[in-house]
Amino acid sequence: MSAIRVENLEKTFGDLTAVNKISFQVEKGEIFAFLGPNGAGKTTTIKMLTTLLNPTSGKIELDGLDPTIHRNEARQRFGIVFQDPSLDAEQTAYENMELHGVLYKVPHKLRVQRTEQLLKLFELWERRNDYVKTFSGGMKRRLEIARGFLHTPKILFLDEPTLGLDPQTRNQLWTHVKSVNESENTTVFLTTHYMDEADRVAHRIAIIDHGAIVAMGTPQELKQQTNSESLEQAFLALTGSTIRDESATSQDQLRRFAQMWRK
Repeated sequence: MSAIRVENLEKTFGDLTAVNKISFQVEKGEIFAFLGPNGAGKTTTIKMLTTLLNPTSGKIELDGLDPTIHRNEARQRFGIVFQDPSLDAEQTAYENMELHGVLYKVPHKLRVQRTEQLLKLFELWERRNDYVKTFSGGMKRRLEIARGFLHTPKILFLDEPTLGLDPQTRNQLWTHVKSVNESENTTVFLTTHYMDEADRVAHRIAIIDHGAIVAMGTPQELKQQTNSESLEQAFLALTGSTIRDESATSQDQLRRFAQMWRK
């Protein structure tokens, strides 16, 4: 059974098609990168996979569950680290982990064990009693990802987890993620604009552009397919090199439908 199965997934906002009947599978224990230019449909896809948006049509399975039907059960099976920070800066690192564990109903004994194990792995144990507001950007990201692993999810979604971090911190963070991926067989679904990260970390990659998947395979397969020396060159060959400029009409549509969803 695949960890994630997507068939003909579509999301429209009025006459705007954000995701256009995409299909793919992610195997259990796989690190799968989902790449695309700004506005290509990455975030909309992740929101549908993580129950934040309902698809217009198509089918999703997360660890065998349909998240549009079994919403709460599906949420127990995955963790997610968003682009925007979600830590409580007025709490300590340990308190942030504790709150997450309580919300996910992790038994107390296991919660204590997992918290210590993960904070040590992500090199934060010595700072466990310090307030998050005193942490650097890299430390906060490490804490968010450690927290995402706390309830032993089958799948972890990472949406631009290393954005703005320096190369050393990015490398350190991915070393820790790969360690948990290998030791716990956790499936990792990530988005990033750092092509070197995807090339080094991902087992397979799907590239989405204008709402449709235009290529999928291992990093080496994508480079061979486009006769490119680097993943960045392959990405540009598949998606073009021009800067994307969404029309004012499309932006207005997105704002309008976002307001509708909030209501």
